[in-house]
Amino acid sequence: MTEISDLTLPVLPPVSPMLAKAVKGMPPQNGSLFYEPKWDGFRCIVFRDGDQVFLGSRNERPFTRYFPELVEAIKRELPDRCVVDGEIVIMRGQTLDFDSLQQRIHPAASRVKLLAENTPASFIAFDLLAVGEENLMALPFAERRARLEEVTAKAGDSVRLTPITTIQERANEWFEMFEGAGLDGIIVKPGGSPYEPDKRTMFKVKHERTADCVIAGYREHKSGPIVGSLLLGLYSDDGRLHHVGVSASFPMKRREELVAELAPYRITEMSEHPWGEWAAWAGNGVGGGPEGQRLPGAVSRWNAKKDLSFIPLRPELVIEVAYDHMEGERFRHTAQFRRWRTDRSPESCTYDQLEKPIAYNLDDILAR
Repeated sequence: MTEISDLTLPVLPPVSPMLAKAVKGMPPQNGSLFYEPKWDGFRCIVFRDGDQVFLGSRNERPFTRYFPELVEAIKRELPDRCVVDGEIVIMRGQTLDFDSLQQRIHPAASRVKLLAENTPASFIAFDLLAVGEENLMALPFAERRARLEEVTAKAGDSVRLTPITTIQERANEWFEMFEGAGLDGIIVKPGGSPYEPDKRTMFKVKHERTADCVIAGYREHKSGPIVGSLLLGLYSDDGRLHHVGVSASFPMKRREELVAELAPYRITEMSEHPWGEWAAWAGNGVGGGPEGQRLPGAVSRWNAKKDLSFIPLRPELVIEVAYDHMEGERFRHTAQFRRWRTDRSPESCTYDQLEKPIAYNLDDILAR
């Protein structure tokens, strides 16, 4: 496997990727903005130096060993010496599959090999930091994008160039249309900006929706016996309560207060809880449960030592949360608490209330 010391590029790892700050609405075109889809995968900076390929992650822990098929594709489809910023994704049919992508982070080499064959990843390129002997990071984005189009002109099916536009109306259309293919918003880039690692000089526009969810338990905060996150549930048509995510947007004082407020709802016997079978399924590593029921206790792929046990509550309290989009049957990111819903019954908190985005074809997006 390639080590950092093996590389002789003009830009060397680790490089923290340039970031974006969230904004509520689409920034209006001021003559210099570029709009592109926000891909939902693993952010990755590719370093290629001949036969040496290093896949750097956002947290500077390399992805190289987990995506051997992508390493080979990069050797075939990118220039001999280059540094490219982008996103690792898995395409399942005509949508992105983040669940399959998460499963690729596995400690066993045999499992990595099998997954590389069964669920091959792709790399979506959206910025160029270096090519040949040139360090391009000081150049404005508009120039880097033009150079990126040149170096990816002969790329194949595994390395793809993200579409881009300078027309705000088209970006608005993409924002509504592309969600059905698993994308989660729009990234807006000032055309005159250099590449600034770890700086939020770009903008991101994401969907925000609300849902009423049942509180079925909570996990304690890492700092002590106070509420860390509320476990959220929604009912399916067959009456089963599924774990759909967590809400954790509380100041410390409020976390302490919630312990007392939730105490009357605590359950001592897990057999009395809708997720009572969690203990039998906690070690399966895939987040599933009996006949596909979503349970909250699967082993974390990112930290096997992370304590995912929880304090069960009678599923009687309802809160409204804000979320950006769903990944399968779960919230893709942590949901934001909005208000208590004492006017809603737990049984009314079903999947039917969720807005379903219009389906869209990934190949059509990448052909733009």
